[in-house]
Amino acid sequence: MKLLLPSIALLAVAATLRADPDMKSTKPADPTAQGAACAVDGAKSACGLPSNVVIDMSKASVRHTDAEWQKLLTPIQYDVARNQGTEPPFHNEYWDNHEDGVYFSVCSDTPLFDSRDKFNSGTGWPSFTKPIEPLFVSSQTDASLGMVRDEVHCTTDGEHLGHVFDDGPAPTGLRYCINSASLRFMPRRQYDAWVAAHSATLAAK
Repeated sequence: MKLLLPSIALLAVAATLRADPDMKSTKPADPTAQGAACAVDGAKSACGLPSNVVIDMSKASVRHTDAEWQKLLTPIQYDVARNQGTEPPFHNEYWDNHEDGVYFSVCSDTPLFDSRDKFNSGTGWPSFTKPIEPLFVSSQTDASLGMVRDEVHCTTDGEHLGHVFDDGPAPTGLRYCINSASLRFMPRRQYDAWVAAHSATLAAK
């Protein structure tokens, strides 16, 4: 049977994680800047601005020193995932990727988003309507840079992913604007094998 979600593997990992389930409404602090969230100019877009929130790493199960992260990641991955930077729109790996599969964290073996929930937002960054498992993605208010946004990060390893906005399509109405540099893509066939392997391992314990 083909699995969309690894019910055993994901739920077992999810049971060890604690995430904030509340997705807050994201509105620009300046009411005249209502179009800022969808702007495609990387210098002015809410998606294209770095985050200044302090991510709580106390609940993360995967941790490394700063020096270790620099060795494990490429410079752009380190800047985005660990220093909460951003990448240019339309000039990143996955914004126009239409292949079927699942996007993992680059900092841990954690599946975050399914290509079936990906859509073309026109912003130049990969956009999704929801995470593959809500417990793997947490949000917190980012009030820096003159606007109020909801920063999103991986609860397993604390990596910065991007921001979530409330201007997405049905059925969720959400737009997870995510940096490609924080993601690792796994084609569907390979993902199904990953699910089978992890489910079998957990079932044997």
